[in-house]
Amino acid sequence: MNLELFIAKRIHFSKEKGEKRTSSPAIKIAIAGVAIGLAAMILALSIVVGFKKEVRNKVVGFGAHIQITNLHNNSSYETLPICISPELRTQLESTEGIQHLQAFSTKPGIIKTDSAFQGIILKGVGEDYDWDFFKKNMIEGAVINRNDTTISNQVILSKNIASKLNLKTGDSFLCYFVGENVRYRKFNITGIYSTNFEDYDKLFVITDIELIRRLNSWDDDEASGVELLVTDYDNLDKIQQNVFLEMMSYRDRKENTLLTRSIKELNPMIFGWLDLLDTNVVVIIVLMFLISIFTMIAGLLIIILERTNMIGMLKTLGARNYNIRKVFLYVSSFLILKGMLWGNVIALALLFIQKYFGVIKLDAEKYYMSEVPVDINFLYIILINVGTLVLSMLVMIIPSYLIAKISPAKSIRYE
Repeated sequence: MNLELFIAKRIHFSKEKGEKRTSSPAIKIAIAGVAIGLAAMILALSIVVGFKKEVRNKVVGFGAHIQITNLHNNSSYETLPICISPELRTQLESTEGIQHLQAFSTKPGIIKTDSAFQGIILKGVGEDYDWDFFKKNMIEGAVINRNDTTISNQVILSKNIASKLNLKTGDSFLCYFVGENVRYRKFNITGIYSTNFEDYDKLFVITDIELIRRLNSWDDDEASGVELLVTDYDNLDKIQQNVFLEMMSYRDRKENTLLTRSIKELNPMIFGWLDLLDTNVVVIIVLMFLISIFTMIAGLLIIILERTNMIGMLKTLGARNYNIRKVFLYVSSFLILKGMLWGNVIALALLFIQKYFGVIKLDAEKYYMSEVPVDINFLYIILINVGTLVLSMLVMIIPSYLIAKISPAKSIRYE
């Protein structure tokens, strides 16, 4: 049997009467420091990753992962059309990494009621539209019914707009479109959604793409652009680059040149802000790790001082400093593992409670969501645990060198 491990177990686990055990308050604080530090690291990473995913999913829900539009469009929502042929659809759908394709059109307008008015962006969608995002965020009514013969008059709008204009499901309103001539259309509200993402909630009203085609006098195959959903967000940049290269030489039947942009390029400020959150996570993890290490170093030094007499005895019996250091490194590993066990229990318990019960709430107007989001990724949790264990053990080597300074003759007399 490993002699160093045997002695370490006797030091840490022995419960025999009269034996001295390393159970001082400082040791308990060391274990608590590791537990709290590890729990804080796991919670910080899970919350920030969860927050980033929630915000990203909301942005993608309104604009997909990749958009293909007319190269000559300006930055407004009053767009020039492109022609979407069956051949273009086939080419895009066969591109590796593309999950779904859908046409869309946008048109700025002004909703006018008896008491108020509101500028909006009318977004037209067709039969190929993926409604999963809006179905998830519907709070009243339902999405547009494709089987309804009056579909062109149907819309869903946000709770933000509905509240400002005092509208509800089943109501109708007039929307005015300003161009060479002022035109208007009457719409019926079939549903109200709320994503808590005010930047988009206050703008977008979703309707049938055919209505926008008629307003703009476009052909049946024309639209503002094509939205693409990808299978794996982590490969978005690579997929966007491939689609961009394919579309560079493509011309539609009206010789329009196409522009391919990812959602990151369309919303650089939002995604730049999300990237900055990674820095916050790194800072929190480093600080928590340093606090954990500080408490563990203090704990190990206390253990060594408590066992000075034993160290002297072992040296007298011929044990080398290396062997004695191994004994106390084993003891340190027991303390670290115990702290990590409690840290994982605390972190996972809090994460699952928040995930399924949403105990901690947020101000949706400030944070874009009504409760703290969490992403429980066991790969990240395992990596944090492995990293904490390895780095902690490496750092513990430093205070273990104090053993070399202990003199056998003096330590045997030390009590």
